[in-house]
Amino acid sequence: MAIPPDKVIISCAVTGSVHTPTMSPHLPLTPDQIAEQAIEAAEAGAAVLHLHARDPRDGRPTPDPAVFDQFVPRIRAATDAVINITTGGSTRMTLQERLAYPLQARPEMCSLNMGSMNFSIHPMARKYSEWRHDWEKPHVEGMEDLIFRNTFADIKHILKVLGQDAGTRFEFECYDVGHLYTLAHFVDEGLVDGPLFIQCIFGILGGVGADPENLFTMRATADRLFGRKHYRFSVLGAGRHQMPLLTMAAVMGGNVRVGLEDSLYLERGRLARSCAEQVRKIRRILEELSLDVATPAEVRTMLALKGSDATSIRFTRNQPRRDP
Repeated sequence: MAIPPDKVIISCAVTGSVHTPTMSPHLPLTPDQIAEQAIEAAEAGAAVLHLHARDPRDGRPTPDPAVFDQFVPRIRAATDAVINITTGGSTRMTLQERLAYPLQARPEMCSLNMGSMNFSIHPMARKYSEWRHDWEKPHVEGMEDLIFRNTFADIKHILKVLGQDAGTRFEFECYDVGHLYTLAHFVDEGLVDGPLFIQCIFGILGGVGADPENLFTMRATADRLFGRKHYRFSVLGAGRHQMPLLTMAAVMGGNVRVGLEDSLYLERGRLARSCAEQVRKIRRILEELSLDVATPAEVRTMLALKGSDATSIRFTRNQPRRDP
């Protein structure tokens, strides 16, 4: 299937592991909430759903496969969207914890952070005087003294056990220019082949800033390292930078990612009530730019994915498969 060059992939990161329940009453925390918001986002036009799990008792991040199993099969049953499971988890999880569910599910896609880095939102703790749960404040403040670890050996291991052994392809998350060079290293080593899906992330404290000049630099660097025909460029703008940077990325021929993992807001001073609200907004912007949104089937062709039937995500009696 030939895909016109102006087809844009909308990804939606539904809940993540960084924001906490106090920060928004709309952040999905329970398996039901995550499933409902993911399905609604897919119906709104998101072709890729990026998923983390939360402890349903208090909303803290969890790597527990039993929790993932409460919502991932339900999402697959209800939508044809590409399911993209995190291998990042959170800064407090070990590599083994982060890989526990991906290795079980063997999904079409997983995220893969391309390096170790400082990754923090600790200044946000100053905005809140009261918290819904006791774990939240120390969780946010404690990020000041944590790193996200993904060494060269860690990345190589993930590429082997998920990429080579399970046929999973990756959303390569690049938080700075150096991460693009790390990805190029693994391409040169023969451990990664195209088409690449590169998610450039702007506005995280510890990563590259959300300045237009940095967007141009990341795009030009990726072009130089990989050749524009051999990768798909996507952009994530954290917080208030979400929609402006995504609009710029689309004009530059890129793809876009929204969702409450990345930003809790729909516009200045207004919390997004759901991930689908953000999907609908960016879709409207894309269509006003005369750009077409890619379907899940088109994304599978664009990114050479193995297909949902080749995963180990299984349905139960209460999760009938969605009719095509």
